[in-house]
Amino acid sequence: MAYKMKKLQIPWLKKRVVSLKVPITICLVLFGIIPMFLCTQTILSSLKQTQIDERMVEVQNQCQILSSKIARTGYLSGEDRSSLNSEIETIADVYNGRIVVVNRDFKIVQDTFHIAENRMHIAETVIRSFQGETVSRYNREKHYFAQAMPIYSLAPDKNIEGVLVMTASTESMVRLTDAVGDRLILFQVILILVLILAAVLAAAMMVRPFKEFQARLHHVEQGALDTDISSEAYRETRDISSSVAQTITKLQEVDQSRQEFVSNVSHELKTPITSIRVLADSLMGMGEVPVELYREFMEDISNEIDRESKIIDDLLSLVKMDKSEAELNITQVNLNTLVEQILKRLKPIANRRKVELIFESIREVTADVDEMKLSLAITNLVENAIKYNMEEGWVRVTLDADHKFFYLKVQDSGIGIPEDVQDRIFERFYRVDKARSRETGGSGLGLAITRNVVLMHKGAIKLSSKEGEGSTFTLRIPLNYIA
Repeated sequence: MAYKMKKLQIPWLKKRVVSLKVPITICLVLFGIIPMFLCTQTILSSLKQTQIDERMVEVQNQCQILSSKIARTGYLSGEDRSSLNSEIETIADVYNGRIVVVNRDFKIVQDTFHIAENRMHIAETVIRSFQGETVSRYNREKHYFAQAMPIYSLAPDKNIEGVLVMTASTESMVRLTDAVGDRLILFQVILILVLILAAVLAAAMMVRPFKEFQARLHHVEQGALDTDISSEAYRETRDISSSVAQTITKLQEVDQSRQEFVSNVSHELKTPITSIRVLADSLMGMGEVPVELYREFMEDISNEIDRESKIIDDLLSLVKMDKSEAELNITQVNLNTLVEQILKRLKPIANRRKVELIFESIREVTADVDEMKLSLAITNLVENAIKYNMEEGWVRVTLDADHKFFYLKVQDSGIGIPEDVQDRIFERFYRVDKARSRETGGSGLGLAITRNVVLMHKGAIKLSSKEGEGSTFTLRIPLNYIA
């Protein structure tokens, strides 16, 4: 069963891109207008209610004073009413209202509007006042306040002799608050325009560091990778510029690595050809040569051809693995058997170099892997461990697993790898000791291929080495492959 590694493609939604200034301006304007509107409405409402409350208190006080005067003067019993009538008329005019006096028979004895005198006034408020209540009401639609209160006789009787009903208009106060509201609306419009202008300027100032950062990035886009893109205006721009700087550094490293790779490929492919030409020219210039010398030269030429072929094969393997659509032919493989076959195949090389091969199988391990590619990776590790080992040395391969991963460890008693170059050991064509690597026939691509194989299997590879004491490569790969 083959799993194909496909590049994830995310469809971009076509959206209209707006400047950052737009949402900033909108937010600043809204945060200015909404509180201003709420404050204005609160002030107007509070002003209107305060004036109405004050008018209600004044009316209540006037009613109490007038009620006392009516009781003292014997107004309801029909005595001289002219002087008090004049005062009642004046009070009604002052409050732009109406005053009605009702006796105990529910008969109106005084009406400042002069339209209901001597008529019966049997209303709910009057009845409740005859029961001893003081009734107050405010009509918000018609803008007037009404109060009805009992008129008590003088002490010691304190009987209810009548009812005083007074209404007072609040229309003048409503007009005043409306006029104030109109002026406030005009003031708000002017303030909103000023606020919008201030918000636009503030947004432009806030966005300026991003525009400067964008200009620097444009220089980088044009190829000036050494442009200083640092921006300390805001923490966000600082973090972004830091991330972009790291990305640029990585791009520079990748570009440098690419150039080195091209240079190394050219050099590595040219070296065997140069050697073959030197050997061939030497043979042609010798004339009559012994068969033994001829064979020696031909053997050297054959070795150089093999080396050239290995470099080309390794390069092709790397190119195939680097492709985004590279395929893995996943099958269930018994790794114990696979490792034994690899060690058996490399046994002659180990014997020639007097290196002992040891296989430690902790448990039987079966995993979903690409057998051919994994075999190539393990072969590269074991072959390197043999080639860069000491005489009478050893190579130990340990296989173990848990419920999720299998672990393959390749240890050797070889020359080790200096600590300062261990980070570069998986780079293509990188050699710790170039002269010795060429002597052993290495292409400088084996560890790069091994790393690619491990990564294709969603695994990891780790190196632990000390110069002069040997090296340990540890592979961790999932038992079950998930594409």
